[in-house]
Amino acid sequence: MTDLTTVLEATGALAGAGGLGYAKVRAPRVYWSLVGLPVTWGRFTVTYRSTMDVCGLTVQPSRLRAFMARNIARREVQPVPPKIRRVRGTSTGLRVSLRLPAGLEPADVAAASQRLRHAWGVHSVNVIEAKPGVVELRMTGYDVLRRVRMPRRAKPADMVVPVALRDDGTVFVRDYRQVPHALTLGANFSGKSMYQRGLITGLAKLPVALVGIDCKRGVEHRSYAPRLSALATTPDTAAQVLDVLVAEMEGRFDLLSAHHVSDLWGLPDDVRPVPLVVLVDEVAELFLVAAKKDEERRDRMVMQMVRLAQMARAVGIYLEVCGQRFGSELGKGATMLRAQLTGRVVHRVNDKQTAEMGLGDIAPDAVFAATAIAADRPGVAVAGDTSGGWSRIRTPEISPAEAAAICRAYAYLTPDVPALAPFRPAVPVEPTTDDAPSLIKPRPVTD
Repeated sequence: MTDLTTVLEATGALAGAGGLGYAKVRAPRVYWSLVGLPVTWGRFTVTYRSTMDVCGLTVQPSRLRAFMARNIARREVQPVPPKIRRVRGTSTGLRVSLRLPAGLEPADVAAASQRLRHAWGVHSVNVIEAKPGVVELRMTGYDVLRRVRMPRRAKPADMVVPVALRDDGTVFVRDYRQVPHALTLGANFSGKSMYQRGLITGLAKLPVALVGIDCKRGVEHRSYAPRLSALATTPDTAAQVLDVLVAEMEGRFDLLSAHHVSDLWGLPDDVRPVPLVVLVDEVAELFLVAAKKDEERRDRMVMQMVRLAQMARAVGIYLEVCGQRFGSELGKGATMLRAQLTGRVVHRVNDKQTAEMGLGDIAPDAVFAATAIAADRPGVAVAGDTSGGWSRIRTPEISPAEAAAICRAYAYLTPDVPALAPFRPAVPVEPTTDDAPSLIKPRPVTD
């Protein structure tokens, strides 16, 4: 069913000057549905065999097929392209499922994606391996990252948070049960904070405990206070919070052992602790020290974070680490911690070395894509994981005020974690008189 937004776009596009020309610029999704999809589908159908042939995506037929073609059908033997299994249109492009003949592999089709893109006149072609021997061509008819619009069905649930839109029109999600820990890198004004706001607003709607570590005196996380179970704004407080988190992890392991299960999600609902997500903003502030006397505290914090990254997944404690750079220059333990942060999101960076820090060890071919992100496109990033796959994504624009409002609206979901109670942030309350704003401690809300 066409939603109201699409109807309004179509009405405006057709009523405005230029008709379809106006729609192509101002409402590309409408233009694609009315013009682009039928034209591209027809072009694909007519030129499929010849395009596959010139792109080197055909193989010689089997002896039996060649024999039948020459002696029974009395026709010339032709190379065999991948067999089309299904073609379907979407609001952003065209999806084609192909069965690969013997002798072709998904990498062959991926290598020809740019040639296929130009042959069929689409914005991009992404090749996804659906299962052995079957690939899906995800064509996009226009630049879906120019103006990001998340699908209405993209809602957080079961530790899966939709955060951004991929360049193939699908939704990029943070699935904590599949990728428990992640690292986000990016220069100033690259959209890194926007990505974090999208993540926090999604997590705020789930029954999870959120812990903020923001050693820039809380300038980023302070506005999320109504939804945070703990907030550390100085290195000293961060060290205490990390100690508490490790103790919480060890207590949860005792609980798993008592119930003879190996994972938090194997516990009965009535005894299962709430999942806990630790949001670390500007991780370099935890690693760097200004004086020798701070080295002991720094080494302990790094050790505790490495312990959490190595073991906490099983007990439902997840790390989201954010920074401008993350490499060996931060000191001992940085490389070890980075190796445990299997999810990677790299926004625009100032140098190639930073892109290599984030993506070089999991998706080397994505490093160039990260260095090519334009400065006038905040929120665009390259996301990858240990599978070696990667994609371009863009986070929808969310203002700090909008993120703070969502955190206030879902403050009733903030669980009461006794171990973190001393670090529960104070929540600003709007004054009812001319007096200055006051600070009160929030009333604990049980799970």
